[in-house]
Order: sequence, then C-alpha cells, then structure tokens
Amino acid sequence: MTRKPMTSKGAERLREELKRLKQVERPRIIQAIAEARAHGDLSENAEYHAAREQQSFCEGRINELEHELSHSHIIDVSSLPKTERVVFGATVHLETSTGEEVVYQIVGEQEADIRRNLISITSPIARALVGKTAGDEVHVAVPGGTRSYEIVIVRYE
Repeated sequence: MTRKPMTSKGAERLREELKRLKQVERPRIIQAIAEARAHGDLSENAEYHAAREQQSFCEGRINELEHELSHSHIIDVSSLPKTERVVFGATVHLETSTGEEVVYQIVGEQEADIRRNLISITSPIARALVGKTAGDEVHVAVPGGTRSYEIVIVRYE
C-alpha cells in the first residue's frame, strides 16, 4: 500500500476539521434529528430528511478524513534538508512571462487549495517544477495553452 505525502501543517488542518465535525457538527445534527422526530410522522417530515442528509454528508466527510490521515506519510517541511532543488513541500516564487510574480507551495493532494496557493504534487505545475532550481525556466502545458515561468526563489518553511 502506498502512502500519500502530506505536510504536517496540512495534516493539522485536517485533524482540526475532523475534531470540529466529531465534536460540534455531529452532536448538532443528532439534536436536529431528535427534534424532527418529535414532530411526528417521519415520512412527510422535511426537517427530518434534511437532518438525515446532513448526517450522511458529515459521516462521509469524517470517514474520508480518517482514511486520508491514516494513509498519509506526514512530512515536516521545516526538517527537510535544505536544497536548491524544488521537491515536495517547497515554497516556490515564480515570475510569469508577463512579469507577474506568483508563489506556490507544493503539498499533498488532500491539502491542495489554490486560493491559499497550495498546489498538489500531482498538478501539472508542480510536476514541471520538481527537480528544477532557482533561475530555471519552466514551461507548463495547461488547457489554455502553454505557460512559462521562471523560478525566482525556492524556500522550505
């Protein structure tokens, strides 16, 4: 069985979400189901069906998070040997062909969030960056064509 890489910060965020789901959301949903049951006939009770649906989504997410955490290889990026090459966990400062600067951290699939500039190790950009060093130019095939980036800085934090 292969274990998927995940940063320690990403694992902590998933643990916090799991804790919130188990300690806050699950009891709230159970209470909503109990209240809806008290209203009588369950076959035509929209509140009951909505609460059961919420329960299903909550339990599914709990199972998903537990599975991901138990099947992950958690890596503390700050303890990685400092190297000039881009590897898992690196924070990479890039300059686009238009002069715009973007910063990405390469993380595991489950913790990727483009709004926070966390890109998955399996994404086209990350695959193109891995193994490169500062000063290298990288060309990435994307649905809209090809994008060019120059690696400005590689950091590990």
